[in-house]
Amino acid sequence: MSIIADAYIERGSFTLDVDIEVAAGEVLAVLGPNGCGKSSLLRAISGLLPLDRGRIALDGATLDDPAANVFVDPEHRQVGLMFQDYLLFPHLDVLENVAFALRARGTPKAEARATASNWIERLGLEGLGSSLPGELSGGQAQRVALARALICEPRVLLLDEPLAALDASTRTTVRRDLRRYLADFGGARVLVTHDPIDAY
Repeated sequence: MSIIADAYIERGSFTLDVDIEVAAGEVLAVLGPNGCGKSSLLRAISGLLPLDRGRIALDGATLDDPAANVFVDPEHRQVGLMFQDYLLFPHLDVLENVAFALRARGTPKAEARATASNWIERLGLEGLGSSLPGELSGGQAQRVALARALICEPRVLLLDEPLAALDASTRTTVRRDLRRYLADFGGARVLVTHDPIDAY
């Protein structure tokens, strides 16, 4: 499993021009200040932002190549994306938030809920399945977002500033927990952050 991205994107006066290659089991940390294009890179890999030129490939299969007129829609890429602000649905409980990724791909409700329940337990969220996002701590919300990103068994996991929404008092603990949860993920991982400590 490897992701290769030769990504070129222009948006107004901003240009993103970056080449990356990440193999299975590897973590690539992309460091930079706000506004330098880190999130745009993840959005391109996930299919939320098409390339202007270049190529993105997963295990040799092309996902985006404007010159060849190839573009695979986000739901058909085996990519999990954890957004910076987690983007949990405020009206859905934890169980339904985690199950949403499977439901969006057509998985029957009962099967999606059973799989989501398993992920909730794996990430130490037992007893919180019926809680709404507004009732969660920052660390709990992060784990819900991570479960939703992992539930579809992606081959590539993209983490967009996964600790940025946390206060300083919980960041150290959650940073340690995140590292532990990701240790078992066998695919390629791309983390973007402005904080060298988070990358380390």
